[in-house]
Parts: sequence; structure tokens; C-alpha cells
Amino acid sequence: MNICSKCLCPNPVGALFCAECGASLIPTELTTQSFRTDRFDASADGAIVSPPPITLPHRDQAWASLHLIESGHILPLADRNDYTLGRYTEGQPILPDIDLSPYQAYAAGVSRLHALIKREGKRVIIVDLGSSNGTYVNGKRLTTRTEHLLNHGDIIALGKLKLQILLH
Repeated sequence: MNICSKCLCPNPVGALFCAECGASLIPTELTTQSFRTDRFDASADGAIVSPPPITLPHRDQAWASLHLIESGHILPLADRNDYTLGRYTEGQPILPDIDLSPYQAYAAGVSRLHALIKREGKRVIIVDLGSSNGTYVNGKRLTTRTEHLLNHGDIIALGKLKLQILLH
């Protein structure tokens, strides 16, 4: 159990941000270190290499898109009716359908398997998969493993990583 130094709220082990006040639970000396955020950040000779783009369907075929607010990237959702969102970690047995590692997901507190977005007919639903730092829709924290209906333009926060859902 991690205790928040700001509000003294108990938080689960592994949480990066306080569930009550949002304060960072990482000691200051760790936040200044550079963390490897994805598996493609260095070539064999140590040169920094950009991660490969996420391969997703073209926007015209999508039933929804995720707009990453900070970077401005658009991730279309089309071929399937459900997508898991999270970040890749080396040796991880189950991978997310959409790897948010290239978008500073680790620093933002995104869990390896953070949330599920699924389409049921004309409805689009999000489910928190038991993440350490929570899933929020329009600033309201979702209950773990409970379906929440999404509307066009809703702001989703996976930890501190903000996305906007664009329904087509």
C-alpha cells in the first residue's frame, strides 16, 4: 500500500498517481530519470530511433477514432468490435491491442492492460480493466470492470493520458 504524502490517502502498490488528489506517488528522484518508454527506442549502435507507427485502419473505415489530445495523433478503430488499450512492457504475456507506449504512457500512469473500448450495435462502451491509476470519462472516475457508455467528444483519461473519443 502506498500512502499519498499530500492527502494521506492509501493507494494500491504500483499506482503512480493518488486516486484521491491526483498527486504523483513517484519519489522526486525517480521522476527526473529518463525511462525507456517503448521497445524501439535505440538501435544496435545506441542511436535513438523513432518507434514505428501504430498500424491501424484508415479513418474513413473507422467506427470511432481516439484523438490523443497532447500529441494530436488520431488512432482509428475499425476492423474489430473491441480494443484493449495499454502499454507494452518487455516479457508481458498479454499485449494490448493498442500500444500507447509511444505516447509517454508509462509516465502518464497507463497500465499494461488499462481499458477496453467496445462497440455493441450503435453503442460504444469503455471498461476499466483494473488499472492502477484509473480510467476517467469527463473527469469522473469509472468503477473497475463496469461498462460506461461513451458519447461523441467525451474526454477519456487513462491515468493522466488524455484521449477524446470521436464516433463516426
